[in-house]
Amino acid sequence: IAAWVTVAVPVLGAGAVSFARPDLGMVSRQLPLAAGIGGPFELATHDGKRLSSAELKGTPFALFFGFTHCPDVCPTTMLELSNAIKALGPDADRMRFFFVSVDTERDTPELLKLYLSNFDPRITGPVGTPDEIAAVAKAYRAMYEKVPTKDGFTYNHTALVYLMGRDGRLAGTINYQESADPMLKKLRRVIGVS
Repeated sequence: IAAWVTVAVPVLGAGAVSFARPDLGMVSRQLPLAAGIGGPFELATHDGKRLSSAELKGTPFALFFGFTHCPDVCPTTMLELSNAIKALGPDADRMRFFFVSVDTERDTPELLKLYLSNFDPRITGPVGTPDEIAAVAKAYRAMYEKVPTKDGFTYNHTALVYLMGRDGRLAGTINYQESADPMLKKLRRVIGVS
């Protein structure tokens, strides 16, 4: 089984990072706290519009890096995020949600539109050139790498959702397969509701 996901989980305050790999299970290492996550970007969206980080000023948002051919982590994360958005009710409209494709070769806007139609319609799919996506990933300290397989290729990638506050700074993260209650609490805190 090809290694298909790397989960990097920066824990604010503790500086711990965990990596999940099929061949190793969960491995934890103590690393210095990652600072300065986030930054300006401008990408296209799956519906043909331009998305600039400047227009998000004052609006909290969630950002996840993945790809449509992902066998497990991405659809699971998008389903869990969709369920959380639904549970938030009208408060979810006070926040933006993004699924950024790292697969610039296969993930066309049309494919992203089809893929995202399976999830909450408030999730937008930004796309870009390889250089644009690399720059955004670097700004968010997200990792991804193309991995050859016998049938083509897949991606190892960071599998957490970045929660950005109204000030454009990292306010927290949602871990892969985090339970619903903590996820909702984090989203409500970022939105500013109890």
